[in-house]
Amino acid sequence: MSTDTGSIRFILNGKDVSLRHVPPTRTLLDWLRLDRRFTGTKEGCAEGDCGACTVLVGRVVEGRLAYESVNACIRLLGSMNAAHVVTVEHLAGPDGLLHPVQQAMVDHHGSQCGFCTPGFVMSLYGLWLSDPAPDRARIEKALQGNLCRCTGYEPIVRAAEAVAHERPSAVFDPIERTRTDVLARLKAMTPRETIRVGDGDGRVIVPASSDDLAAVLAEEPKATVVAGSTDVGLWVTKQFRDLNPVVFINHLSELQSIEETADGIRIGAGVTYSQAFATLCRRFPALRPLIDRIGGEQVRNMGTIGGNIANGSPIGDTPPPLIALGATLALRSKDGRRDLPLEAYFIDYGKQDRRAGEFVESLFVPDLPADAHFAVYKVSKRRDEDISALCGAFRVALSPDGTVTDARLCFGGMAGTPKRAANVEAALVGKPWTEATVEAARPAFKADYQPLTDWRATAEYRLLAAKNLLTRFFLETSGETAQVRRFEEVA
Repeated sequence: MSTDTGSIRFILNGKDVSLRHVPPTRTLLDWLRLDRRFTGTKEGCAEGDCGACTVLVGRVVEGRLAYESVNACIRLLGSMNAAHVVTVEHLAGPDGLLHPVQQAMVDHHGSQCGFCTPGFVMSLYGLWLSDPAPDRARIEKALQGNLCRCTGYEPIVRAAEAVAHERPSAVFDPIERTRTDVLARLKAMTPRETIRVGDGDGRVIVPASSDDLAAVLAEEPKATVVAGSTDVGLWVTKQFRDLNPVVFINHLSELQSIEETADGIRIGAGVTYSQAFATLCRRFPALRPLIDRIGGEQVRNMGTIGGNIANGSPIGDTPPPLIALGATLALRSKDGRRDLPLEAYFIDYGKQDRRAGEFVESLFVPDLPADAHFAVYKVSKRRDEDISALCGAFRVALSPDGTVTDARLCFGGMAGTPKRAANVEAALVGKPWTEATVEAARPAFKADYQPLTDWRATAEYRLLAAKNLLTRFFLETSGETAQVRRFEEVA
């Protein structure tokens, strides 16, 4: 086991910070506002939905400095080691001159009451840094995680369009001006040994490597492992849970690799949705609309695919399509590694096949067979930034004569775990892929699922929607787009 280094170190705007006492459940937002009085960062929802708390976080990635927008309300302070935290206060130029992003919001009347404005500014600033020529779709995607109750979004979008090509000298921009210096300072803060802060009821552990993580969990099998905190943050802000100790892993580069092979993709458990987006969507285009609807930009920058799996939620968005694709999970502990089919990991509600001291290390997603069709559909009350009422994934392989040779259907939101529709699959395999076959298979959903009624949907709605999604999948794979449109209007 590595020795104690005793402090969480990061940069806040331009100043180095070293904290020897970090409560495990202290959010970055509370620390910024209450401890440091950076009150430009607002609390709106405290659950990562409204974006009023948006800040930028920079980290060293493959030797360079990369910045992303995050929700400070659910980001935990202990995860900030070797990071650069940038708040809206840092954007001011000499003599209080507004940054071009801020000036564009003024010029295009993008603010009314002003409460949400700092969050919008920081999201637009993150886009401004990363994309010199964003189209409207990219701008709207960058603003998915920011809500405004006053202006509507058109003035804000116009501000983003106006400022996109405005590039003042690097001397003006606070990040470009100090990029080389900040990079060197963050490299010096990168832990070479496990950091342990606090004792008793308030312990934070930051392993220096995945080997150290395995050793820590062997000693602390009941520790809460936190990557992006998009779920755990709500345990803190909404459920007021006491977590102790907390082990932060969002900095571990060994868990953030994406390896493409001839037969699939291996994704490290610490890879975020944003990091995985390009690769997953290139190999599996049907995943693009799903990932685009997982939270907002800030949530996708924080949340990890491994965390979405590890938590075992029955309404997680990624397990249904990954199970339908036949993904395999790699679990690791101090004693070694083991692989298991992803669907076998989910045992019952709140119960997963993860032994004491184990953590999710990676996921292997095999390529889609040449004879297979694949699609995934998310049904939710609100299109963006909403939890699924149900999520259905479909993979059907057809022989040259149109017979179903293999079927894998998996749903979230229909049972206590993400679960395959075994009876529906059996009703399809060996039959011709026709409307009659699909109609005959629809009643089998009742044998596979007994969904619950809650505020997101009734049991009857979920069951009917699952059946209708199978019909939609058939129509799409049959090329009957006109029928799909009519079907959506009816559904």
